[in-house]
Amino acid sequence: MAQSTLQVNAEFGPYHVERQIAVGGMAEIYLASTTGVAGFKKLLALKAILPDFAGDSRFVDMLIQEAKLAVSLSHPNIVQTFDLGLINDVYFISMEFVDGPDFFHVLSKLGNQDRTIPIAAAMHVVKEVMGALNYAHHKTDSKGQDQTIIHRDVSPQNIMLSMQGEVKLGDFGIAKAANATTRTRAGVIKGKLVYMAPEQAWGQKVDHRLDIFSAGVVLYEALTGASLYTEDNPAKLLADVRQANIPPPSQRNPGLSAEIDQLVMKALEPQPDDRY
Repeated sequence: MAQSTLQVNAEFGPYHVERQIAVGGMAEIYLASTTGVAGFKKLLALKAILPDFAGDSRFVDMLIQEAKLAVSLSHPNIVQTFDLGLINDVYFISMEFVDGPDFFHVLSKLGNQDRTIPIAAAMHVVKEVMGALNYAHHKTDSKGQDQTIIHRDVSPQNIMLSMQGEVKLGDFGIAKAANATTRTRAGVIKGKLVYMAPEQAWGQKVDHRLDIFSAGVVLYEALTGASLYTEDNPAKLLADVRQANIPPPSQRNPGLSAEIDQLVMKALEPQPDDRY
């Protein structure tokens, strides 16, 4: 698949594309800017949907539906979504630019140095993520009607850490749109599987408690410095995720207390009714 959907150092509608930040399974992310009166300049991120996805009407319909919900979210621990647009046959989402790495990058760097993140720091990051999820799970519309927005893809890659110390969860609703298409890049499914709740892996009806399970996986991996599942075979990995037979994190990191074990394992209960 061709990369660089947008031309760098060029105009894209009202935006000036500064540089490419990352390439994901269904989109490319660019740093862009807008200018205003007296040289006013605002930086933001553009997520350009890859052509294979943009050509799928089911995906586009779901993306529009989910983007409408994402735009309504306003919380200090959520990456703000500004708009969903279409320019030159390219669907894009404009959003807040978070100046800093994602949590996956930080954990990977530490892992390469045979180090783990301090327990207090790991707990803080996930606590902030839970603040974002609590807000979304209890979201109501202007008429007070329950919206219950589910993330569906809580993972270290979607947790941004700003240089100012902020923790922000991004990509609300995008996973639901991605589920509407079969155009998934090789390796993407495996990466998502690791953070899925059992009911999600079974294809059963899900609710907000799947996000709690996924956040538990993120915390487990941050505290232990290791992946929750080590199986490489996709079929066997899927079976492991569905079973969710997970040992307490202290078995992998003896420095963890029984209290932390209890906290993490409550989030990782196979049955949703047994979770927080």
